[in-house]
Amino acid sequence: MVTSSSSWARALVQISPYTFSAIGIAISIGVSVLGAAWGIYITGSSLIGAAIKAPRITSKNLISVIFCEAVAIYGVIVAIILQTKLESVPTSKMYDPESLRAGYAIFASGIIVGFANLVCGLCVGIIGSSCALSDAQNSSLFVKILVIEIFGSALGLFGVIVGIIMSAQATWPNGA
Repeated sequence: MVTSSSSWARALVQISPYTFSAIGIAISIGVSVLGAAWGIYITGSSLIGAAIKAPRITSKNLISVIFCEAVAIYGVIVAIILQTKLESVPTSKMYDPESLRAGYAIFASGIIVGFANLVCGLCVGIIGSSCALSDAQNSSLFVKILVIEIFGSALGLFGVIVGIIMSAQATWPNGA
């Protein structure tokens, strides 16, 4: 068992599972929105700069901004799903292994979704930037790069799928 009162293992067991759940939900939505904002920043600045040379690219390259915004929506959806996993547990069962497991599962799910969407937002933003710049030079490249951007946005969906699978492990003990 744990012998030192300052060990990490003891701290992890004594923090409320609801705290871990809340942090996981916050990371899911917060880091996903950060990824979306970062991607929009990267894409938007290149889109505005490239539109000076070729104003025709502005409307069709907004799809890159929409892909970045979808990353934030993924985080919101998963945060709602994780929020529905929370259940009331009697104080006597708060630190039961089943409660701790549920809290850790929601926490892990939130971290996975948040950071997968952070990377996805960056990926889509960088590819969207390249799409805008190359489309300004040669309009035949737009569809080819858009396909690559779709594959980049699939990274966020993979994170959502893994997060949902992880959150299925969150079962709280029954009251009584």
